[in-house]
Amino acid sequence: MQPFRFDLCELPGETMGLREEIRAFLAEELRSVPKVKRAQTWSGSDPEFSRKMGAKGWIGMTWPKKYGGHERSFFDRYVMLEEMLAAGAPVGAHWIGDRQSGPLLLRFGTEEQRQSILPRVAKGECYFCIGMSEPDSGSDLAATRTRADKVDGGFRVNGTKLWTSGAHTAHYMIALFRTDSAPEAKHSGLTQFLVDLKTTQGVTIRPIKDLAGNAHFNEVVFEDAFVPDNMMVGTLGGGWGQVTAELAFERSGPERYLSSFLLMVEMIRELEIHGGDEGAAVIGRLVAHLLTLRQMSLSVAGMLEKGENPALEASVVKDLGAIFEQDMPVVAHELLGIAPTIGDGSDYEEVLGYLTQTTPSFSLRGGTREILRGIIARGLGLR
Repeated sequence: MQPFRFDLCELPGETMGLREEIRAFLAEELRSVPKVKRAQTWSGSDPEFSRKMGAKGWIGMTWPKKYGGHERSFFDRYVMLEEMLAAGAPVGAHWIGDRQSGPLLLRFGTEEQRQSILPRVAKGECYFCIGMSEPDSGSDLAATRTRADKVDGGFRVNGTKLWTSGAHTAHYMIALFRTDSAPEAKHSGLTQFLVDLKTTQGVTIRPIKDLAGNAHFNEVVFEDAFVPDNMMVGTLGGGWGQVTAELAFERSGPERYLSSFLLMVEMIRELEIHGGDEGAAVIGRLVAHLLTLRQMSLSVAGMLEKGENPALEASVVKDLGAIFEQDMPVVAHELLGIAPTIGDGSDYEEVLGYLTQTTPSFSLRGGTREILRGIIARGLGLR
């Protein structure tokens, strides 16, 4: 049995200078951005803002310099993420490339792939999406049915990916395709590929509007799309192991508990007006939960800094973080009795309205609650 391991971890003192630099940058860049816009945090996309971050050296911070990175610590990157999310910066354009696609290519990609793509990601000029989920398969990646059949010079792809965030603006998708359909190859028959979404023929991207009216989700249909051999990521049949390694990056970061942070800030501002002991107690509990999740997430950053694989701990952070974030709009409404509003309310009403509509998806993105708890149970030897 493998127990959870969340070692106490403190940010090095030298990260304070970086934190102050980022705060000054954000104060200038976001001074006229409405609070409800900021509440989108890492779902909000602004390519110009991403390019400015790239110029500051805040994308690809931990990557080797020869690939456009800056060889800084995971703790520096963690500070950057905290400040961006807490302020509600529109980091969505480069988010996936920086968080997981870049690290995946560093570990499994070819030298050609790394040299041609990673420097552009680090500059904030190249964006990624993830082709994992499919219709009727939920979060069971082993149920992937989109096929990549070997042909001369590459693979012919047919199938559909669903809930693909940012596909309509991304330059590349890292997609998981089935390359072997034999019954015994449920896991070993999966392979990852780089798909150039701007030039590949036979790829149709259809936006899906969410409850809030945004269309950052997409359905991506492949109809005899040709993917060259040199766009395979890693080894043929090695996709399952690569994906599980990738998900540790996706599930552990501060976005898993800071996506509703702007609502807590606005709640505190409202309570300054209305007051009351009950409000102080509620905020105290929320802050205690927030700080606990932060320590757990920071511990994972420390494990990544040591080159360890925190897949189990990352799943715990993601599951508990989703519960915390989804509870926030409910607590906010019950505490103050103010209805969520869309379009013509106060900052508090608008932020509450937006997050009331979007938080249901938080327990889906990055793996459903049921899948995560299955991973946790297996990690603890309970199944």
